[in-house]
Amino acid sequence: MTQAFPVTIYHNPDCGTSRNALAMIEAAGQAPTIVEYRQSGWTRPLLEQLLTAMKASPRDLLREKGTPAAELGLLAPSVTDDALIAAMLAHPILVNRPIVATPKGTKLCRPSELVLDLLENAPAQFTKEDGEIVRR
Repeated sequence: MTQAFPVTIYHNPDCGTSRNALAMIEAAGQAPTIVEYRQSGWTRPLLEQLLTAMKASPRDLLREKGTPAAELGLLAPSVTDDALIAAMLAHPILVNRPIVATPKGTKLCRPSELVLDLLENAPAQFTKEDGEIVRR
């Protein structure tokens, strides 16, 4: 991480989108702070801070695929934000990824190339794991 331009990625190393976003950050010359949230978990203040920074609701970050969201009854529109946050605290995998925070902003980077808008010195071209070429 450079002091002048800190980058933090909330990362799942098992996720290709997250790995691509991390690789793009590194291709921009950044050494980000990497938070493997499945191991570290979330705190309510951190989740609320990220949501505020993204101008997002907990539902905007709820990951359905490959998570217990349906089994926990979280997909109904009537589920409150507080209940979603409580579930995310209990089951960190429910938070979609990767989330990247830089001085330029904070966002859920799906697709991974959304991270390029958050970086200084973003690469003009990047090849993703699957061979797709992203150009700025």
